[in-house]
Amino acid sequence: MAKRVTAETLSRRQREISVSEFFAKNRHLLGFDSLRKALLTTVKEAVDNSLDACEEAGILPEIWVELEAAEGNNRYVVRVTDNGPGIVETQAPRIFGQLLYGSKFHSLKQSRGQQGIGISAAAMYGQLTTGKPVSIVSRTGPRSPAYAMQVVIDTNTNKPKAVGKKKLDDWDLDHGTRVELELEAQYMKGRQSVEEFLHQVAVANPHATLHYRDPHGEETDYVRGVQSNPAAPSEIKPHPHGVELGVLMKMLQSTQHATISQCLSRDFSRVSPQMAVGLAKRAGIDPKARPNTVVRKAADQLYQALNDSATRIRPPSTDCLSPIGVQELLAGLTRGIRAEFYGVETRRPAVYRGNPFQVEVGLAWGGDLPADDLAKVLRFANRVPLQYLAGSCCITKAVMDVSWRNYGLTQSRGALPSGPLIVLVHLASVWVPFSSESKVAVADYDEIRKEIKLAVQTCGRRLGQYVKRKARAKSEARRREVFNLYIEEVVNSVEAITGKDQKLFRDRLLAISRKKTELAGMLEEQEASSDELEACENVLVVDPNAGPPVAEDAEAAAAEHLPPPLPVEAERDPGSQLELV
Repeated sequence: MAKRVTAETLSRRQREISVSEFFAKNRHLLGFDSLRKALLTTVKEAVDNSLDACEEAGILPEIWVELEAAEGNNRYVVRVTDNGPGIVETQAPRIFGQLLYGSKFHSLKQSRGQQGIGISAAAMYGQLTTGKPVSIVSRTGPRSPAYAMQVVIDTNTNKPKAVGKKKLDDWDLDHGTRVELELEAQYMKGRQSVEEFLHQVAVANPHATLHYRDPHGEETDYVRGVQSNPAAPSEIKPHPHGVELGVLMKMLQSTQHATISQCLSRDFSRVSPQMAVGLAKRAGIDPKARPNTVVRKAADQLYQALNDSATRIRPPSTDCLSPIGVQELLAGLTRGIRAEFYGVETRRPAVYRGNPFQVEVGLAWGGDLPADDLAKVLRFANRVPLQYLAGSCCITKAVMDVSWRNYGLTQSRGALPSGPLIVLVHLASVWVPFSSESKVAVADYDEIRKEIKLAVQTCGRRLGQYVKRKARAKSEARRREVFNLYIEEVVNSVEAITGKDQKLFRDRLLAISRKKTELAGMLEEQEASSDELEACENVLVVDPNAGPPVAEDAEAAAAEHLPPPLPVEAERDPGSQLELV
């Protein structure tokens, strides 16, 4: 019989677990569950940090991503350099060596990073798999010396330790940051690869220039197509409809304001002083009472008053969002996707659980896209490509909800449509509801799914008009060919009967054929010219037989709805023509 263990013995085994120790044993939660995914996640986190830093500082981003094979099996060095504002030396160890440390978790405005985990988790993974620390070089300005250091993470305490600090007399950038990690990983091209990720980053961030060098030394450059950063989002206060009871109680206890009415009107968005007084009275609380004296029952009554259907609180302000924009999205699509029809749609901002969000959708159809495959869905959240768990993502489900047969495409039940189609969906929000800490899929909220479906349907209707118009043109071309074939038969028969050359007769018949088919085509064109497609600035149609021209001035190109410069490795025929619709 096993010896009985006493409660005292069990209590001595209990100990606190640090967040870094937890994630070290559960790395799959952060996107490091396979060697291939670990490489992509590391590049993603570093690029996200660089883009956020540049945009917050008002600097047009230029980012260098380098992959090198290291000594040992399945080991790679990831090096990411940016021209951002740099990092203050005292902050660098905590940014790269402490999980749940950052500036965005408590900030209600759109940003790529949210949790303060990403780059420090990549550094921890590299340290666990190779035993090597993360290396950092940074400089905050041309008059400041650059510094270098290595950061080691103590997973038992979630504390960083900086080693090898030194000043650099000469560094090639006036300001910026370089992070270098060695990790156990697997490099492969194709789907869910670093190349595909950077290509999608270039589509959703046309204001950024990206330079990439793979482990084989092949280089790819994506030159920016927009010469200005997106509008900087503003920070907002929490909205009452997005605050739960426990959070409300915590806010009441920690507020700096003297009265309940002041707390409600100044710590929450869209609550006026008059409304705050009325809410307090409806909850049976004196508006002048001190917030930290409110007990749980009174706080519950206040919570009910805030969420009562009779309480009309305006939706939160949307200046905390920074969508890609119609022309920028068109620029991004034409920058990296060779198609013949491009259409985009931006929905009005909406709200889920008190958090504002906005949906943008872009379609690319035809051209060089494969005609026999299922449509490809490019998913983005706050301009960041989502590469994994597409089937469980709210974005994919919303695209599948659309009846694409209404727009002239083939679609099996419960599946994506078939044909040469790419659907790009961007969700911008102050707090994207990811389904896990690895941030690879969006949770299924009804409000978000509805907005995505409506935006896709709007783009789909425009695509359907174009597809049907093209089908009519193709039908007229076939009809003309049939006429011409019969003309030759008729002319040959007449020549056999008369024994004379009937060249004039042939020319007259061909002229009649052209006149009749051109008249039919003109009638079809007049029928279509009055629809919304002709007047829509959200649509760009490119001659399928020639790629769009490369505009020398990218800003002028965006203003004229022309495609911006492509990646330098892509080839386009010069002098090709565009038809603006």
